[in-house]
Amino acid sequence: MLICGIDDAGRGSMLGPLVIAGIIISKKNISKLSKLGVKDSKQLTPKSREELYKKIILLVDNYYVAKISPKIIDANVFKHNLNHLEAKYMAKVISKLNPDTSYVDSCDVNPKRFGKEIAKLSKHKKIRSYHHADSRFIVVSAASIIAKVTRDRAILKLRKKYDLGSGYPSDSKTIDFVASYYNLNQVLPIFVRKSWKPTQQILSKKSL
Repeated sequence: MLICGIDDAGRGSMLGPLVIAGIIISKKNISKLSKLGVKDSKQLTPKSREELYKKIILLVDNYYVAKISPKIIDANVFKHNLNHLEAKYMAKVISKLNPDTSYVDSCDVNPKRFGKEIAKLSKHKKIRSYHHADSRFIVVSAASIIAKVTRDRAILKLRKKYDLGSGYPSDSKTIDFVASYYNLNQVLPIFVRKSWKPTQQILSKKSL
């Protein structure tokens, strides 16, 4: 019996990829994830996440990571399609891993609807979709660690070249970086999400 856990990282960020990660593990080995100390990535330090990432990929039967670029995110956000985009990529992860049952962290206000959409797209019937699945199911916690570490590495790569803060709209450093880059170059960097409200505000200020 193969169980899959899927989660995302970077959904709310103004820049960088949205990462969808999935792991597949034999039901009898799930307890080993607990022994490793796996829990929701938000409850772990970056160092612990990095250490667990290495241990998780050695323990699980397989894993798959998809990175969604800001360009694709923007195209979908402008069409109010972000949840559908996530469902599509989660379905892709499930199709790649081919589990018996999948647990997914729902970004939709209606988890049941989200699960049905993934089931339809992936042609896999057993999709268990819940809010806060990353803190409720250890297989999703493991996926959340893979997603977060992948996302953090992508941001770290950008940070070597730019002083851009965390990438989230709540970070004034990120807002300042995007505004000054745009004022200086008259274009946005390709890794910035143009559809995000704070980015739109920066663009509209310039056009006044």
